[in-house]
Amino acid sequence: QEQLVESGGRLVQPGGSLRLTCAASGFTFETYYMSWVRQAPGKGPEWVSSINTMGGIIRYADSVKGRFTISRDNAKNMLYLQMDNLSPEDTALYHCTQGGEVTWREHFHSRDPGTQVTVSA
Repeated sequence: QEQLVESGGRLVQPGGSLRLTCAASGFTFETYYMSWVRQAPGKGPEWVSSINTMGGIIRYADSVKGRFTISRDNAKNMLYLQMDNLSPEDTALYHCTQGGEVTWREHFHSRDPGTQVTVSA
């Protein structure tokens, strides 16, 4: 059974940093592009970043470029998102999903619990 478990979200002040993690199981992680997607209250899912199988091709949404860093550890089946200089606009439920910038919607399940990031003073 394929499973993605996100963690690391919490309340943080503007300008702060967080590192999200995603533990993958039940599929051959190293063969999949992976993405982070976020969903703010009352809004649709927004693609944040993607990384190819070996980590050599990385893409970011303009809204997070220069502040967020995606990475992966195929040996541990883990995906990461380092988030720096956070702003209230980054407040959302963050999900990891299979797929890249173009294909993540084919794999994304909004019912997955995700991890909540709240940026507020």
